Amino acid sequence: MKKTAILLLAICATGLTYVSCSSNDSDKTTQADVSSIGASIAIDASNEMDVKTALQVSSKTSATGKTAETSPGICGTITVTQQSAESYPKVFTIDYGTTGCVDNQLARKGKLKVTLSGPVTTTGSKMTVERIDYSLSGIKLEGTIEYVNTTTIATVPQFSRKVTNGKFTDLAGRVFLNSGIVTVKQTAGVDTPFVLEDNVYEMPEGTHTVTAESGATLTLTVQETLIKKYSCDFISKGRLKIQGGILNGVVDYGNNDCDKAYTYTNENGTNFNLSM
Repeated sequence: MKKTAILLLAICATGLTYVSCSSNDSDKTTQADVSSIGASIAIDASNEMDVKTALQVSSKTSATGKTAETSPGICGTITVTQQSAESYPKVFTIDYGTTGCVDNQLARKGKLKVTLSGPVTTTGSKMTVERIDYSLSGIKLEGTIEYVNTTTIATVPQFSRKVTNGKFTDLAGRVFLNSGIVTVKQTAGVDTPFVLEDNVYEMPEGTHTVTAESGATLTLTVQETLIKKYSCDFISKGRLKIQGGILNGVVDYGNNDCDKAYTYTNENGTNFNLSM
């Protein structure tokens, strides 16, 4: 990850300080309100990061029965638990320690526990990612991510990504509960399974909810297919529909460029140009 990943998590989680608004100062959409959207974007980004880490560990860590080993690009110690080299389930515990370590400029602490019911490339297999006393750049993340292979057409791998009991505590101590499910399809790079850089993923449908401490809830629904290139840090195209209180509008990720810009447009026409 580049420094933009750190900026996303820090800025979005602390109120989206760097916001330029097309309306005047009397607009009723406050910075505190927009921070709920920022938290939602940061939650989605952290889920993507943790799934990516889990896939990397489970596909590149050898099944040798070693007590612990390491994987390139991951600073934590990896423990592999299984009955035999070919048996399932397989459990990978990534331990970043209580003081933490840094992966690609992101400071991680605690543990990620990754459980595979079968090869992730096999239809029906499930990968579960559990966060244990885990934080990412100071932001505490809790909950479980289930990544299930639902492929029906061999040339288009498909997965469902479900978050349960999600809890996001930002740098200011604010807590956001979250849950939801999204469909993920791999639309490029299928023919080069050992090369990740050419992979492109699309999310054609899905919904998740984010609830702030005040009880205010945002519902985010895919309005236009989201596109995530492996080579990009963040989603590069697509739209999310936002519904909740006065925050009814659309998040637009742009024109498929690998950049850090996106916009939020409220239903009254107020436009926020945001930078991750």
